[in-house]
Amino acid sequence: MTRVKRGSTARRYRKDILDFASGFRGAHSKLFRAANQQERRALACAYVDRNNRKRKFRRLWIARINAAARKNGVTYSSTIHSLSENQVFLNRKTLAQVATPDAYCSSRLVRKISN
Repeated sequence: MTRVKRGSTARRYRKDILDFASGFRGAHSKLFRAANQQERRALACAYVDRNNRKRKFRRLWIARINAAARKNGVTYSSTIHSLSENQVFLNRKTLAQVATPDAYCSSRLVRKISN
């Protein structure tokens, strides 16, 4: 069997990892082993936080809708229930975008569905 020299492949692999870790602090951007561990950790945290971002935005939208609803004397849950009963199919992101800058429009919407 012939000998396989993989110096160029290994160098490219190490260079890619060190390039990824170039913004890290201290040895984490200079030494391969530390950079390799930090890269794995960074990618794992990025994967988890992509789902956490969705969760946090949904909580923000719910808080904004609840604040707008309570200004009109109803709760968030009753507002969402009334919307579904009246077949108003707006998602929470859209409702929050209506409720935040335009209090008049959101109060008209809440009054319309609560009747």
